[in-house]
Amino acid sequence: MIIVGFDPGLATLGYGVIKKEKGKKPEMIDYGIVSTPKDENLAVRLCMLEKGVKQIIDTYKPDEIAIEELFFAKNVKTAIAVAHARGVTLLTAVKECGQIFEYTPLQIKQALTGYGRADKKQIQQMVKTFLNLKAVPKPDDAADALAVALCHAQTSSILGGAFRI
Repeated sequence: MIIVGFDPGLATLGYGVIKKEKGKKPEMIDYGIVSTPKDENLAVRLCMLEKGVKQIIDTYKPDEIAIEELFFAKNVKTAIAVAHARGVTLLTAVKECGQIFEYTPLQIKQALTGYGRADKKQIQQMVKTFLNLKAVPKPDDAADALAVALCHAQTSSILGGAFRI
């Protein structure tokens, strides 16, 4: 099974692609980011994200897509921008794949470390360990997206996809 994980963001949207076969450890296929220029208007940036997400889905043809749920920060303007980006990602993913699953940051941390309050460095180390990588993936958004994909690989095998949209 091919799983794409997305870490939504307007300036930088992370993606991670893994392969998970029953009884085997997950394998990393690819990871990276879709970025948009800060000086461009919102509508154009959202179109750029849609194009990038569609290209990732067309390239890897995932069986399932996992996306991180919105984390509300103190900065409302940032939260709204991320919500726009997340909406475009969800819409594109459901149109192109149909098998969409959402996970909260707490669920992702719990699945990877067994501790829902793990910090970013702990999550990144677990991504590196689970995928047998030589280094922590960079940038952080890509590592976070791989964590979302790994969370889904762990959770879906236990719960049979209980978080499907």
